[in-house]
Amino acid sequence: MTDDKLILGSFEFGSRLLLGTGKYATNEQMVAALDASGCEVVTVAIRRVDLTDRSGESFLNHIDRERYTILPNTAGCYTADDAIRTARLAREAGFGDWIKLEVLGDEQTLLPDVGATLEATKILVDEGFTVLAYTSDDVVSALRLEEAGATSVMPLGSPIGSGQGILNPHNIRLIIEKLSVPVIVDAGVGTASDTAVAMELGAAGVLMNTGVAAADDPVLMARAMRLGLDAGRTAFLAGRMKAMPLAASPSSPMAGRIE
Repeated sequence: MTDDKLILGSFEFGSRLLLGTGKYATNEQMVAALDASGCEVVTVAIRRVDLTDRSGESFLNHIDRERYTILPNTAGCYTADDAIRTARLAREAGFGDWIKLEVLGDEQTLLPDVGATLEATKILVDEGFTVLAYTSDDVVSALRLEEAGATSVMPLGSPIGSGQGILNPHNIRLIIEKLSVPVIVDAGVGTASDTAVAMELGAAGVLMNTGVAAADDPVLMARAMRLGLDAGRTAFLAGRMKAMPLAASPSSPMAGRIE
């Protein structure tokens, strides 16, 4: 498994778990959860960070930049223009030319605005960004984002922060089969088994935040997510047996039995 790398544009990572940095009770708890998760990529919502804060109280000062790669995201944006502006701000702030693009379409459900996401993807790709595009679990939308130049397409497992898990495994599998770019399941993961399911479907990775931060013990849950992801990825690489729903198959077949 040491050679099983997650490749996103010019980036290469040993861990396929991407973890958010919001909703933790303390910065110390966040740091401990990041460590327990084994992740190498942490996401930061640019709109919710004071980039001018140089005090020790800024949570950015608690993230070891030698250990973790920060993936800026456009969480909280509701228009393509706003998301594009936020991505440019992240680049100017020194976070590089990659962005998790998130354009929401509804304040209650926090579901993505696919049209606006596609528009922003095209513009940011033309400007040299490595775009990881958050989207719905719709196959056609995912294909259009790939055609627009997205480095990774990130369909939701279920609504943001809901913890409902993978509601549409069939759609997620279709997206994975249709696309040639890495597909990272993003949003809705509630526990380790959800992570395992996503990886068993063939996802290149899983991004989560609330599933860890809102757990009774976020640090222990971060470790569980790591183990679930590793188990799911290993099972996917191993190749599961063919399901036989209408018949049983003995573990000790009669054929070849020694009398």
